[in-house]
Amino acid sequence: MANQSYLKALNRALGDEMARDPAVCVFGEDVRSAATNVTAGLLTRFGPQRVLDTPISEQAFTGFATGAALAGLRPLIEFQIPALLFLAFEQIADQAHKLSLMTGGQARVPVTYLVTGSGSREGWAGQHSDHPYSLFAHVGVKTVVPATVRDAYGLLVAAIRDDDPVVLFAPLGALRRREDLDFADVPPVPLGVGRVQRPGTQVTVVAVGHLVHDALSVAEELAGEVSVEVFDPRSVHPFDWSGLAASLERTGRLVVFDDANRSCGIGAEIVAAAAESMRLVAPPRRVTRPDGAVLPFALELDRALQPSREQLRAAILTTVGSAQLAGAAHG
Repeated sequence: MANQSYLKALNRALGDEMARDPAVCVFGEDVRSAATNVTAGLLTRFGPQRVLDTPISEQAFTGFATGAALAGLRPLIEFQIPALLFLAFEQIADQAHKLSLMTGGQARVPVTYLVTGSGSREGWAGQHSDHPYSLFAHVGVKTVVPATVRDAYGLLVAAIRDDDPVVLFAPLGALRRREDLDFADVPPVPLGVGRVQRPGTQVTVVAVGHLVHDALSVAEELAGEVSVEVFDPRSVHPFDWSGLAASLERTGRLVVFDDANRSCGIGAEIVAAAAESMRLVAPPRRVTRPDGAVLPFALELDRALQPSREQLRAAILTTVGSAQLAGAAHG
């Protein structure tokens, strides 16, 4: 067992799947030189016909991958900057995603879109710091956001094997994570199955991606005051609604910790779904980026717009406090 990094998990998952299935191939800008290290060593192992450097045209190579998938390949596209997804959104949401549905399942488009280093770039400014996983969940594209090294491996393997398009966001805030594990012992992680990362009895914190680790730290800090359950959905679409409902049966209180813009984000959907059909004894709360947030170049301003541990701590204490006050009023 070795101390493995999050980036190594992505690299190993991709290499293992290329070795297992000759239909798996890689498209992207600078993938042969492994600019992000995700594709390190793959050119030497699998050759230039399966590791293809593409022109700087996201619309072109994303569409090319759709055609390759229809012809029987399983391409993985690496996007080095999350905002480039906006250029390719039509190719993913309107073409790759819909072709199977529009052909009654006769066509399959098994493309994986890997976004390495999504979210804040620590001062990389507005056009490099987006985290648009909610956008893909909104249109129904399978979308996953691994928080841990183990899940980075297991979710990428599952995404590559899936017969539908899958977008995997690898948050910048998670790339430095390390874990002691043997990848040979890590199974694929089923899409749409969340995990309770820390059990609790008083409030459920749903944390997405790298914010899982911040939520665990806050839960530990509050351990003497509040029993916090941390729920990691892992997939934002499909979402593990039954897993969330089971957690809320235990706690009855909900705080969502979401590194996306507030309006129409996955945090809003989680809160709405819980309010409609799950057990709540207090108003749910969200900790997110502000409405329409565009992260500035200045590092201090960048961090000021990101959801923080301090905001989460306050939301937890307010949620638990409001529930206790409501109980006292009815007592």
